[in-house]
Amino acid sequence: MPVYFFWGEDDFNLIQAAKQLQKDIVDTDWMDFNFHRFSCYQTDFTIEGLSQIMTPPFGMPGRLVWIEESSIATNSSQDLFSELSRTLPAIPPENHLLFTSSKKPDARLKSTKLLKKYAQFKEFFLIKPWDTDAILKQIKDMASSFGLKLTPKATQVLADCVGNNTRQLWNELEKLSIYHQTRDKPLDDSLVSTLVNSTTSNTLHLAEAISQGKSEAALDLLVKLVNQNQPPLKIVATLVSQFRMLAIIRLYVESGEQDDKVIAEAASVNNFKRIYFLRKQVKSLSSQQLLNTLPILLDLECNLKSGMEALSSLEVKIIELCRLFS
Repeated sequence: MPVYFFWGEDDFNLIQAAKQLQKDIVDTDWMDFNFHRFSCYQTDFTIEGLSQIMTPPFGMPGRLVWIEESSIATNSSQDLFSELSRTLPAIPPENHLLFTSSKKPDARLKSTKLLKKYAQFKEFFLIKPWDTDAILKQIKDMASSFGLKLTPKATQVLADCVGNNTRQLWNELEKLSIYHQTRDKPLDDSLVSTLVNSTTSNTLHLAEAISQGKSEAALDLLVKLVNQNQPPLKIVATLVSQFRMLAIIRLYVESGEQDDKVIAEAASVNNFKRIYFLRKQVKSLSSQQLLNTLPILLDLECNLKSGMEALSSLEVKIIELCRLFS
């Protein structure tokens, strides 16, 4: 009677895991009978899903019921909790129940506490855009699953193009793997640059342009990010994290701290070896310049959340940020 709760912002990898679960559990010949997917677009979809999971599988076992974006672990009603309490202990052994959600489960809810007694929880988190080491590792791991060989420079080009977008990474690697079938040598950076859609601009490039006071380049990158449907609040969140990290590093450098591991821990940098390069990046910047970015970004976040037009608000604040460093 396995129960699963998959959640997180990385919807692509989450759905891939759900589809793999479907493949592992449900016989393809009995898919129409033994696989049911309920979404938030259906009325009372969670109740219907809990009702369906009680039906034994037809033909070859087992059955999978997938309930998408249920509020069961974020805002559960008493009726829903009561139904969950009756259902979970009585699910037939051949049946599998999967909940998926983009939101983090609320550990304080009775329904979440009940689920934790029965369900396997798994988080699918997006790698932070500035965590380049983790992004490179993800590219290497996913390329390996495609049987792809990439040179280190090619891996870096791919990282610059797709960032932490796992869906685009999958699509690009799928395309490269088709080309790679006729090649024995690893794909190099020039070939990857030619084949990969390089329309994705990295928010870190925007932060770099701002810190160099290059307003025209920063505005150009901003427009590209918006055209790629990057959420404005996500752009702001990345900028806040990046400038906060740089400010902390600069403050420690100014204080005379020599231990890169100490600085890395304070700045939440996973790989302390990156501090060597980040020291160089902040060398020409002052801690006051970096700290002054945070009130501007906070004001920008408030403007966006209050409903102001996104692009014009972003442009005004980007120019203001660039002036700090010009």
